[in-house]
Amino acid sequence: MSGTTGTGLPGSPTTLFDHALRLHELAPGKPLHRDGEPYPDDGSHRHRKGPRAPGDRRSAGKDAALVLDTHFARSSSPPDELADAFHDVYIPIHPDEHIAAAAGRADRERVRHTGRWLVRHGADRCSATVGLALLAAVGAADDIPLIQTIGLLSNRFGPLAAHALESRPGGAEALLWLAERVTSWGRVYVVEALCRLDDPAARPWLLRRACDGDFLNGYFAGKVATVARLHEALADLDTDSEMIDHTGRLLHCMSDCESMGLTLAHYPHAKAVLEAHARHVGSLSPTMERYFTIALLTQHLTTKPPEAAGCSATQREAIRATYLGILDRAEWTRTARAGLAADDSRMRWLADHRATQLRLRAFPDRAPDIGEQRTPGGSDLRR
Repeated sequence: MSGTTGTGLPGSPTTLFDHALRLHELAPGKPLHRDGEPYPDDGSHRHRKGPRAPGDRRSAGKDAALVLDTHFARSSSPPDELADAFHDVYIPIHPDEHIAAAAGRADRERVRHTGRWLVRHGADRCSATVGLALLAAVGAADDIPLIQTIGLLSNRFGPLAAHALESRPGGAEALLWLAERVTSWGRVYVVEALCRLDDPAARPWLLRRACDGDFLNGYFAGKVATVARLHEALADLDTDSEMIDHTGRLLHCMSDCESMGLTLAHYPHAKAVLEAHARHVGSLSPTMERYFTIALLTQHLTTKPPEAAGCSATQREAIRATYLGILDRAEWTRTARAGLAADDSRMRWLADHRATQLRLRAFPDRAPDIGEQRTPGGSDLRR
């Protein structure tokens, strides 16, 4: 366990909560740098194999539940006795029926007090995870700030934080706060929770900000389009550039998320949304992100059969022609070439690795750079 000190007693290990809070205060409106990793307890976790997950995933939390049952059976046992009790026990990071059942067998207020203590004072990720699981089972509305803060360490705590907030009154508002401050897998957990809630108050955010350009957005893009009723909001594209850009990201994700989530081929409103996006995006000033998004959509329409975009052949060709007309405008061409000159990874990928059938005025035909053939994703798309 790390000896790094936090806001506790001098020489005491930094708690996971204090670590998350300190990093959050450095950039209050943004995700934590590297999701807050390394955590303060990294030294005790980095090289150890740890308990293996059971072969039957349904029994994942049984050992942790047994520790909790033993603890709660002793009425005088304080929460700090659990501080290191789970280090050698397999701890699931997703909601677990066995841990929830253990919480239900004990006094509710005592369970909640224990959960709060472990989340607030736990210096080991295992005990903090169990504490969050207890709050997910019995927490109250005034536990939300605690859950949100530990949830900022979202790769580890995102699944339980999203589950806990989803089940609390006012959960949509709490999840929206967290969604703005997580990315990668954490964003998947939180956005999927928002989609399950299907709260009308969350739809404006889902329509404009859910996808942040990460490849993992493919897990929820189709859910967002469906739950937020994107096809019913297309009239807003007339005056909402943020929604136009986000619609492009949604469409791009759904064109390239086979085996992850809902694809354009199975999205019943694909044609209408593609047509609306193609109609409106050309009214915006060119940016490298817009150019890249449209180019990838055009490549999909060029190389895939029309049914892969939910269109007939005639409909697909009309949308494709509209996109190509935008990409080959002089101002858009200059933007793409400027990006290539600045070594922007997206423009470089288009120049070197776009489909041979996709001819763009911005890029001369040339031999590809074999060393970089993957489509830029994750942070590349957010540059």
